[in-house]
Amino acid sequence: MASFERWLLPQGIEEALPEQAQRLESMRRDLLDMYASWGYRLVMPPFIEYLESLLTGTGHDLDLQTFKLIDQLTGRSMGVRADMTPQVARIDAHQLKQDAPNRLCYVGTVLQTRPDGFGGSRSPMQIGAELYGHGGIESDVEIISLMLATFKRAGLENVSLDIGHVGIFRGLVAQAELNQEQEAALFEMLQRKAIPEIQVFVQALDVSADMQQMLCALAELHGGEDCLQKAAEKLSSAAAPVKAALDYLQQTVALLKQQVADVAIHFDLAELRGYHYQTGIVFAAYVPGQGQEIARGGRYDDIGQVFGRARPATGFSTDLKTLVNLSASQTETPSGAIFAPRSEQAGRFEQISQLREQGECVIEALSGQQGSPADLGCDRQLIFTDGQWSVIKL
Repeated sequence: MASFERWLLPQGIEEALPEQAQRLESMRRDLLDMYASWGYRLVMPPFIEYLESLLTGTGHDLDLQTFKLIDQLTGRSMGVRADMTPQVARIDAHQLKQDAPNRLCYVGTVLQTRPDGFGGSRSPMQIGAELYGHGGIESDVEIISLMLATFKRAGLENVSLDIGHVGIFRGLVAQAELNQEQEAALFEMLQRKAIPEIQVFVQALDVSADMQQMLCALAELHGGEDCLQKAAEKLSSAAAPVKAALDYLQQTVALLKQQVADVAIHFDLAELRGYHYQTGIVFAAYVPGQGQEIARGGRYDDIGQVFGRARPATGFSTDLKTLVNLSASQTETPSGAIFAPRSEQAGRFEQISQLREQGECVIEALSGQQGSPADLGCDRQLIFTDGQWSVIKL
């Protein structure tokens, strides 16, 4: 390997230099403090786990995203986490074991084999919140509101919310009695909004004309608030689960608008991200100029069952690096440091300690060092004059 190549990082793997690291850490602290004010307690899952645990529940969709290795102590397969959500669900179900609603938050680097949105990174710094133990509209609204509050605290502007409900597609598939192969084919076409293909596919199904029209309508049911009214008309022949999902969406948005009045809401009833583990509301957030969502979330009530304790669950996650890069607000730049030259005068160390306790940054000179105090970021200097220590500007 050529010497210059030793410094190259793998594609999609980043490092944070001092200025960005300062902004990341400042925003991390700020957001975790805000989550705590909402009652969300911080958990710190491990970076690596046995695959049986890591790829359980929501983790099945993460199999291809997970780096795998063999534990040299046990010979068992392990994985580096590609998403912290399954880990937090395990903590709620297996470690905490409480009946009351449980609010948990987390932040940490995840590692993915391929970029998955969030700016094309394979090492996002995932931050998010989960609410366990409540299966109603209020908990979904709380999670969405907390996500929007996250963007506001991070200084993001013009955020729009894309919202759907997997129960609509799932209910229509059950009503049409599609087999797994047919369901998978229709699912794939809906993700591409391939309307001509959907029409040809549906016409070949052995279902009623009403059923064909409803399946074809799914790809076109997206837009503003009139989308739900249009859906009620287009899906008037749908079974009860589909109508219940539409009603749930209507009530959720009505309650959300009471709490957050300035968010642009877009409906997409064919939005099926996380379809294989989501059980209800699904949502994503977007900002102008970004082709990928900046956050995603939804309800996934079945995940705890694989850990021995089924609990209703809803949550969201985003990437702290993305929030910092998109933030309109800048982290307050700390004041310059104080340079402390070497000196044998009494009280020097005590004075330096006192300044540091007051919140100042004091950089001590090193024997034979190169560069000026300004090169170290210092705009002041500690000097001894008239029998006492004082700080002067450089």
